[in-house]
Amino acid sequence: QVQLVESGGGLVQPGDSLTLSCTYSGRLFSITAWAWYRQAPGKEREMVARITRGDSLTYLDSLKGRFTISKDSAKNTLYLQMNNLKPDDTAVYYCNAMEVLTAINEYWGQGTQVTVSS
Repeated sequence: QVQLVESGGGLVQPGDSLTLSCTYSGRLFSITAWAWYRQAPGKEREMVARITRGDSLTYLDSLKGRFTISKDSAKNTLYLQMNNLKPDDTAVYYCNAMEVLTAINEYWGQGTQVTVSS
């Protein structure tokens, strides 16, 4: 099992920056990738950014250049730096970990709300 706890969400104004954190614990050796997803009201959950154990990065095309995913293995923490936030970035942001053993398992945090509004 893997436990994920997000923090750092809040209410910000357009153009502001915000950093989300996700602390993970548990059976970490089998995790192959971590990711941030988001779900806006009335929309499907979408992957924002992904980082593999080997630090390979993937981003949602529309967010390249504004969002940066990183991890600190010493702190067991995943980050999402979000710059120049827009109202369309308003969503619940979820931390995700993918584990590969005999099967593929995915774990989710509880989510953190990000609201971008003037």
